[in-house]
Amino acid sequence: MSAQQPRACVFLDRDDTLIPNTTLPPPADPHPAWKPGDLSDPDRVEVLPGALEACRLMREQGFALVVVSNQGCVARGSATIADVEAVNARVGELFVDNEGSPLIDAFYYCPYHPNGNVPEYTREHELRKPQPGMILRAKDDLRLDLSRSWLIGDMPRDCESGVNAGLSPDRCLLIGERGEFPDALAAARHISKHAD
Repeated sequence: MSAQQPRACVFLDRDDTLIPNTTLPPPADPHPAWKPGDLSDPDRVEVLPGALEACRLMREQGFALVVVSNQGCVARGSATIADVEAVNARVGELFVDNEGSPLIDAFYYCPYHPNGNVPEYTREHELRKPQPGMILRAKDDLRLDLSRSWLIGDMPRDCESGVNAGLSPDRCLLIGERGEFPDALAAARHISKHAD
């Protein structure tokens, strides 16, 4: 029996790609180190318009879906590892197919930031985008074929991380105000038309 062939993947940024983040109002009692974009409460997780449909479309195309997300809030002290994982778990609950099965294969996140307040996490790190560490770790863990993989994110550093990991630049899709595509669904439709 031959070994399973590596899968093509779409790597997805989490915040402001799948769920709203920087536009959320401050929490009722924010941590002193809180800043816009720090999301530590799973009850505040919402799905961006079109994001669920995008993930369903990409799964129908046979792609693995992997979230890769910088979470410098841990280094700044406004969230804990447990908070990040609780938010990820809630995202996983919301992103399901029509039968209720999870769409996201795995979540990778980087808790490190060079300008943090928590010594354990205050440093630059290979996992922190635009470094490629999260993508490369997922490649090894999940047997992914980067030559057939894509990335969707809302920040240039998202796309830079994909290119730094070896993805073709034209497969690293920037969405939102800075990007070529308005949202994840538009990017997913592009991927659907151009998938190998």
